[in-house]
Amino acid sequence: MNNEKEMYLSDQAMGALMMALQRSLLEQADIVPVLKNFKLRLSDDGLMVMNPPTVKIEEAIGDA
Repeated sequence: MNNEKEMYLSDQAMGALMMALQRSLLEQADIVPVLKNFKLRLSDDGLMVMNPPTVKIEEAIGDA
């Protein structure tokens, strides 16, 4: 009998992955360290990221 269990990303985890991608593109940095540091937890909705990345967007002054 196979003991492997399939797991899926929750919508929250997919959003965290997209935020990590956005951040790496904005900062022109490697995404791998961010992904390796994800703390994952299995929930009823699928895998959840307990420490999702944040993206800071600065508002330009004078743009109208």
